[in-house]
Amino acid sequence: MSTIDVNNLLAQMRQMTAQVRMPETAAQAPSGGGQANFSSLLQRSISAVGNSQMQAGQMAASFERGDPGADLGRTMIAVQKADLSLRTAVAVQSKLVDAYKDIMNMSV
Repeated sequence: MSTIDVNNLLAQMRQMTAQVRMPETAAQAPSGGGQANFSSLLQRSISAVGNSQMQAGQMAASFERGDPGADLGRTMIAVQKADLSLRTAVAVQSKLVDAYKDIMNMSV
């Protein structure tokens, strides 16, 4: 099994969230420091995964219908991007669950 570079993964998540661009009021930290808190970052990342899945599905359906503007190359790229973003989200979820279990098993 391959190891995941956490810094690279976080950088990719930040890129994905920058593409989503939630309203500034939702992205504010409770302290008002201007940085997004973890829950809003996670929510935007999941939303970006969902959006890429929907876009890939729409492009695939358009290609299957034989729409004149549908391109096989762009459709395949969109499907692969959606697959990669979903796999990344599942890997992040797995790491978060592992971290939670480690924290819960710590002796106080």
